[in-house]
Amino acid sequence: MRIALTIAGSDSGGGAGIQADLKTFQQFEVFGTSVIVALTAQNTRGVQAVHPVPPAMVAAQIDALAADLPPDAVKSGMLATAALVTQVAAALRHHGWRPYVLDPVMVATSGDRLLSPDAEATVRDELLPLATIVTPNLAEAAILAEMPVEHEAGMIAAGQRLVALGAGAALVKGGHLPGDTLVDVLVTPDGVERFTHRRIPTTSTHGTGCTLSAAITAGLARGDALHDAVATALEYLHRAIAAAPGLGSGHGPVWHGVAVS
Repeated sequence: MRIALTIAGSDSGGGAGIQADLKTFQQFEVFGTSVIVALTAQNTRGVQAVHPVPPAMVAAQIDALAADLPPDAVKSGMLATAALVTQVAAALRHHGWRPYVLDPVMVATSGDRLLSPDAEATVRDELLPLATIVTPNLAEAAILAEMPVEHEAGMIAAGQRLVALGAGAALVKGGHLPGDTLVDVLVTPDGVERFTHRRIPTTSTHGTGCTLSAAITAGLARGDALHDAVATALEYLHRAIAAAPGLGSGHGPVWHGVAVS
């Protein structure tokens, strides 16, 4: 059985972070392992507290997996601080773990910050060049590419900028753009591909970015080609949103138990 690793924060609400990633890995029939870099107190209404894990404990988790359960693919999500970003980048380089999916989690669906502002440049400088693919939303793409991203042309331009900065590919997510059709763009050195889906009217969007990047990671761990991993992950997320159980009084979680195509 293939192994997928998530390096991210824990979500007490169960809809995002480590919890969403492990649920997604399970659906893709890969064995999920985890390195927890931060604890959060959160629910569907927002994030009440964030507690970064001591660097020595993060290092111990990474070393334990490297010695016995090395991953076939790895993703990172919420990393909280510049010091943790640097530590994770060093571990990825040291162990040579690839493919690597970078989900540059900066702000939660609720609007709460999950990455310190001083860490944004560190993500760009240290993690982006290691990434097989980076999966930013519009705000994250704008920060990383240092340019406005307000329409599809801007998404493409930002994706091309991220590839020029060292990422193997960029999936820029257009979920925050208006309209009944969602457009995501995959930018690679070979060109640009558009993926479109019908927008589902819902408030159940908590953890969508985590779920998507975890699904891509699982696909890559299975040995899928990058394009196939992205296409399958997007279809899985669309079904998970449609099947959302409607939990909580804020931005509810998706249903990770839907089938994988």
